[in-house]
Formats: sequence, structure tokens, C-alpha cells
Amino acid sequence: MPSLFEDLPAQAHETRPLADRLRPQEFAELVGQENILEGAGSLEHFVKQVPLPSLIFWGPPGCGKTSLAKLFAQKSGAFFVSASAVLQGTAQFKEIFDQAAWRLREGTPTVLLVDEIHRLNRAQQDIFLPHLESGTLTLAGTTTENPSFSLNAALLSRCKVLTLKRLNASALEILLSRAEAHTGKELPLTSDARVTLCQLADGDGRYLLNRVEDLLSLCLKEKLTPDKLIKIIRKRAALYDKNGEEHYNLISALHKSLRGSDVQAALYWMARMLEGGEDPLYLLRRLIRFAMEDIGLADPQALNQAINAFQAYQILGSPEGDLVLSPLIIYLATAPKSVSAYKAFKAARQWAHAFSSLMPPKSILNAPTSWMKAQGYGAGYIYDPDTAEGVSGQDFLPEELPLRRPYEPLERGFEREIKKRLLYWEQLRTKGRRSEP
Repeated sequence: MPSLFEDLPAQAHETRPLADRLRPQEFAELVGQENILEGAGSLEHFVKQVPLPSLIFWGPPGCGKTSLAKLFAQKSGAFFVSASAVLQGTAQFKEIFDQAAWRLREGTPTVLLVDEIHRLNRAQQDIFLPHLESGTLTLAGTTTENPSFSLNAALLSRCKVLTLKRLNASALEILLSRAEAHTGKELPLTSDARVTLCQLADGDGRYLLNRVEDLLSLCLKEKLTPDKLIKIIRKRAALYDKNGEEHYNLISALHKSLRGSDVQAALYWMARMLEGGEDPLYLLRRLIRFAMEDIGLADPQALNQAINAFQAYQILGSPEGDLVLSPLIIYLATAPKSVSAYKAFKAARQWAHAFSSLMPPKSILNAPTSWMKAQGYGAGYIYDPDTAEGVSGQDFLPEELPLRRPYEPLERGFEREIKKRLLYWEQLRTKGRRSEP
């Protein structure tokens, strides 16, 4: 299949943003995503499958989701169609489906890229199902949101999810070198400032390349130190496009300021977004997620505070309701942080996926029939509240299951109390416990 851009005039190649011009044209050119480029579950493996599998590319902004989706279409030899979940409606998607069906009858498959697929509502997601089921087209969706939350189960079950990582320092440095080689210009930065620029990008390759383009346009005679670099970048980041790149840059800054317990920075980024016209409900939804993911059980009240603020805004509306954001952000920023519960969820899912057919111990199963009683169902079950300590110490996991601990509480906030309880119950269960592998 020819290059996606070979039909553009030469001048157009130079007017496109640097991040677009540096999109990889081969899998080997992609940086920082080795986890999905190697092995049996690699993207190169999926390209060779017949029929092509539908894929969801999930990862943070600027990690290469769209580039990978385009490479997937290009290397598969399929006809490539790009759509935006924000701009396209049901009527436009139906037209795309009709054209894909016509191409398939002519012997050419279609890959449809849907950027920000999490922005499709449930009804819009449902219209994809019959076309994926019939093989009319292959879907390549990109999302920054957890697919298990943002996509309905029926659509998700018909797709494979590829999880992309934020770009590390070495990957970002490779992008800097490629940008210099492509433009033929050296960045006006000291070695320390170069490191600082990568740190400011915080894993976002698109943000990094956009800042490179800004710096090269300044025609500086002296190299910038880290302090001067930060001043220039902050000055140029004053504008905010709530539907574009800066939207993701600033929500990332807000999220990380909260995670770092920097109240003043979190308030600033919140105010920046509001000044740019951001929907307060979007901010409140993100803050609910933050309370669950980054605070968790270190402060169980954080989620209640976030939900209460969301409901208060719904009652009051703007501008009065905007006031709920400040106390909520202060509360979340100053709350103890723990991702133990978030990690436990992911670890438990992986555990269940690896051992998906084991039965619970018979002792904890009900025995509504005499035959089941004869088979040992419910035999030996101890009613925990009747014991002196309130914990019987019996085993609730299948005997065949290798023992793991998805949840490991930290010595932080309320999780200290949880850890004490778990250690106490662990001591009670010592007798007869199976050892860990």
C-alpha cells in the first residue's frame, strides 16, 4: 500500500505539524511501545491475520496510538478510512459502513480508524456491532480512557485491546534526535535543558515535538538553560483549546499536580481550564476517577467528597456550582495517596483470567438438595460471626489456585488500619494455610 501522504504536494509535507511529519512509516520506527511490537500478540502478528482483528489502542496522550492504527491499516493492505468520534455522527458512520460493504464485495477490506472512540455514546457504539460481526470492516479505535469503562461490553468483546505506555526518557530523546535530523537544525538547549524538556513532556511525544517546533521557530542565538526553557514554554502555553491538544495537556497537569499533593498547582490548572471554557462536569468526572484510582482506600471519604461535589454542581449549575471545584481539589490534593486498590483490581482480573474455571471450595457452597449434601457441599462450613475472633480461618479460594495477594495495603492513611486488620486475620489463618509459590 502506498504511503498515506504520498499524494500530497511537496509543500504540504512541510506545512504539516512536525509531529505529523515524523509519524513512523514502519513498525521498527515506533519508539517506547516494545510491549506490543514483540511476540505472538504483537501488532505485526495481527496484520497477518485473516480476517483482520478489530483493535482498540488504549494509552495516554502522545504515546503513538494513531500512528500505530495507521501503520496497522497500511501494512495490512486494507483501504484506510479515518473518522473522529467527536465530529462524525450516526449518519456519517452509516455512509462509511455502506462504502465498506461495497469495497468488500469488490475484494478490498476496510480498516476504519475512530479517534477518541470513548466519546461515542452507547447508541453510536451499538451501530458498529453488526458490521464487525459480518466482517464488513475492521475497527481500529484509539482512546485515552479505560475501555472497560468507556466502551460497552458488546463492542469490547469484538475487539482486542492493545495497551500503550507513556513514552520513557530514552524514547523521548530518540524523538528529539529525529526532529533535529528531519529539520536539519540543532535544538537551542543545553544538555540539562534537553533533559528538562523531556521531563516537561511527561511521556507525551506529541507535546514534545510541538514544543520542539516552537523552539526552532525562535531562532535563538544562545542555548537555553532549564530555567529559561521553562519560562518560554509557560508563556507559549497560555492559550487553551478545550477540544484540542492543550485540553489533554492541562488535564494531565491537573491530574499530576493532585497526585503530587501540590494544592497551588492543582488550583492553577483547574482555573486555567475553566478560563478556557472547559465544562466543569468534565473536570468533576475526572476528579471522581482520581479519587478512586490515586487515593483509593488511603482516604475512603475522597470518593464521597467527589460524588457530593458532582451532585452539588448538578443542582446549582454554573456559575454558583463552579465553587464546588476548589474545596474538592484542595481535599484531593491533601489526601493521602494509594493506588493499591487500583492495582488490586487489575491483578485480580489477571488472576481470574489465568484461572477461569476453578470451583469454590465445597465447604462454602450451599447445599439445597440432599444429593448435594451427600457430595460434601457445605460440609465443615463455619459461620465466622460465631467464632470468638469473628474470623474462622477457613479457606475461601480453590485448592488448585496458586496463592497470590492482589491487594497489598500501604502504611498510609486509612490503609494503615486495613493493613493491621489483614495482618491480624492472617495470623488467625496461619494454621492450615497453603504456602505462597
